[in-house]
Amino acid sequence: MKALRSLTIAIAIPLSLTLFIIFKFGSPKRYRTIMAKPIWFPPLWLINLASIGSSFSMSLAAWFVWVNRGFHMNSDALPLYISQISLSIVWHPLQLINDSVWFGFLVCLLHFGTIFACYLSFRKFNHFATDLVKPCLVWSAFLTIITCKLLII
Repeated sequence: MKALRSLTIAIAIPLSLTLFIIFKFGSPKRYRTIMAKPIWFPPLWLINLASIGSSFSMSLAAWFVWVNRGFHMNSDALPLYISQISLSIVWHPLQLINDSVWFGFLVCLLHFGTIFACYLSFRKFNHFATDLVKPCLVWSAFLTIITCKLLII
C-alpha cells in the first residue's frame, strides 16, 4: 500500500504540472499560423500529448530509481530529475507562447542534455527505468530539431 501511494505521488505531481502548463497556456496561434513549416512538424495536439506521455514516462522511471534507493545513493540523480521536470515545463510557454525561439532552442538543448544525464544516472540503479527514459530522449531530440528549424523559418 505504501508503494502504491508513493507511485501515485511520484506520477501525479509532474503530470499535474505538465497538464497545468498545457491548459494554462492553451494552444498558441503562432505555431498554427507558421506558413513555411515543414510537413514533418507535428500538430499542436500531438506535442501536448507527447509532453504528457514524456512526463508520465520520466516520472515512472524516477520512481523505479527511488524504489531502488537511487536518489539516496547517487547525489546526481535527484537534481537531474528535478532539472528535467523544470526544463520540460518551461519549454512550452517559452517556445510556443512567448515566441522566444533562441532561448527556446537553448532550453531544448539543455533539456536533451539533462534527460541524457538522467539516463546515464538511472541506468546504475534500474535498467527498466532507462528503457522508460529512451522515448523521452527521442522526443526531446525531435523537439530540439523542430526548435532549430523554427530558428531558420
